[in-house]
This record gives sequence, structure tokens and C-alpha cells, in this order.
Amino acid sequence: MKPQAFDRSEHVYRSDAFAELVKDAVRFFNGTPVHTLPPIESFLGTGVYALYYTGCNPLYKKYAELNRFSYGYPIYVGKAVLRGWRQARSSDNALSQSRELIGRLREHGRSITHSADLSLEDFMCRFVIFEEEGSDMISTIEAALIKLNKPLWNTAVDGFGNHDPGSGRYEQAKSDWDVVHEGRVWASKCNGKHAEKNTVISNIRLHLKKLGAAQ
Repeated sequence: MKPQAFDRSEHVYRSDAFAELVKDAVRFFNGTPVHTLPPIESFLGTGVYALYYTGCNPLYKKYAELNRFSYGYPIYVGKAVLRGWRQARSSDNALSQSRELIGRLREHGRSITHSADLSLEDFMCRFVIFEEEGSDMISTIEAALIKLNKPLWNTAVDGFGNHDPGSGRYEQAKSDWDVVHEGRVWASKCNGKHAEKNTVISNIRLHLKKLGAAQ
């Protein structure tokens, strides 16, 4: 069969229904209840979550001000999916329910607790559980929330959501988050060349300045 002439328009997918579905999920997310970090009650499920800062750390004063009356400005957005979903992804259902989402929130709580200059009581969270076919939306909704909110720890400061790389892999650099918020034991073992603390702090201040200008 002779190849057809290339026409880019024949390869572009557009769907108003899909775009509206994403908007609807984001609206639902923004209306969910806010809980302590981590939530007191355990629960099953995978999904998308956001963390909100309300404390008095001078670096994040802007977030505390913005979240004073309502939680509308997340400092971090993340997702929790079934283990191995990249290799053999299956939709989350009643038979495959796990505690990935609550586990991820608890892990973040431990990271904050280990840091020298952050207090766990200064953080709140909200989340959406996606089940069955809806679990296929997890990465899409996470990306939409990051694009919409541009959370500081997703954009200007990397590494908050990192895991312990494990023995034999500590040649990598300490993340920006760990440079500013020292305390995670495994991060102190990373011996690669990392960013200077003053540089990371400058990036934080620039990001918050842009956030303030957007209000």
C-alpha cells in the first residue's frame, strides 16, 4: 500500500467532552472536604491530592495568607496509583483496592515531621479517590491541577515527593527541597553536587512574587 501524503490535521485529537470532563473533576476536587495531614481515618483507594500550608515559616508567608480563609492555593499536588501500574495497568476496583493514597499522605507527613523548620500541624490536605475506570484519570487530573495552580513544590522546588533511592544509588544530588528543609536521613546520604541553598531560596521568592502578582 502506497503511503499517504502527510496531513498533520489528521493526527490531532480534540474533544470538548474530554476537556469538560477534566474541568468537572477539578471542580469536584476543589469542593472536597479538607483534612489534617495525614487524615486521622485510614481508607482504601488511589487518587489525587493537594497539600496546603498555613504556618508561619517566613519563606511561605504568602501561602499562609492566601489560605487563611479558604484552602485554594496548594503548595504541592500529587497522585497515588496502584503499584506496577506502568507495567501492567489495570483499573482500580473493589478487588484491587489498596491504601496507596493514605500511605502517600502519611509518607509526606513523615517528610515534613523530619524537616527542621516545618511543622506538621501547619499543613492540611484534600483528595479525590478514583475507582474502576475513573482511576485512568488520575495522572490527567494531577497534571491539570498542577497546570492550574502551579504549586511551589511542583514547579520551583523539586524533590518533596522523592523516595529513598536505596543503597548504592546515593551518588545522586540532594533535591532542592532537601537543601532548604534538611532532616530526611536518606537525603543526607546523597553526595552528588546539589544546588546552593541561597539559589533555591531565590527561586522560591521569585515564584511567590509571581503568585502574588497573579492575584
